[in-house]
Amino acid sequence: MNGTVGLAALTVEGRKTSASRAVLVTTVLLVVGIALLAGSLTWAAARGNERVLAQLGPLAGEAGWDRLMGVVAQVTAAASLLGFGTVLSWMFGREFTEGTISGLFALPVSRPAVAAAKLAVYLLWALGVAALLTALLGAVGTALRLGAVDAGVTGALARQFTLTALSALLALPAAWAATLGRGLLPGIATTVGILVVAQVVAVAGTGAWFPFTAPALWALHPAGVSPAQLALVGLVPVVFVPAVLLTWHRLQLDR
Repeated sequence: MNGTVGLAALTVEGRKTSASRAVLVTTVLLVVGIALLAGSLTWAAARGNERVLAQLGPLAGEAGWDRLMGVVAQVTAAASLLGFGTVLSWMFGREFTEGTISGLFALPVSRPAVAAAKLAVYLLWALGVAALLTALLGAVGTALRLGAVDAGVTGALARQFTLTALSALLALPAAWAATLGRGLLPGIATTVGILVVAQVVAVAGTGAWFPFTAPALWALHPAGVSPAQLALVGLVPVVFVPAVLLTWHRLQLDR
């Protein structure tokens, strides 16, 4: 595949994604929804709402930016993985459900190149979501007058950006599942399954060594997760990006 063809594939996939109502709604829910939810809980907790304080658990003892960023990390860990998995399921599964997959066989672009373009557009979108969410959280914290934005706050915001970006990588199995299952539902089901397993592992106390749990634990307690444990997240794209490309290379229309 030459550069011109590859750029064309990126352009086409970029247009599909930017025109998608599903992607737009997911973007709003992830950025505005998470920020508003975390901000509302922080605001209510600061005013002594007993129900909210009971729901926050250990975070009820925190204050200011520490409480906000702790709440955000917990919400982001689940919501972003589900949102990213849903978008990936749409990007890959829609070709089958809408019957457009057959047209891809007639294009001068190889099917793995199309899949690679989808992944590239997805990752660029996810980084944009991470940046927008982080910026909005900074604005929410400032509006709530949680205190000065010092080095500690900047570090927490940086961890939030990283958590969101890593969550995008953790959702990659959804693309593979949507391709194998030839539809949106297998990808979404896989994402939900990952969330359930991650919760079980976290409760068991071994989450730091589990790639799908480590980023959230690191965002909440940086000292509790080593660089080696966090680096295990890299295994997910290392395994599933080639798996997606290989599956698209072997696609056939006889099913």
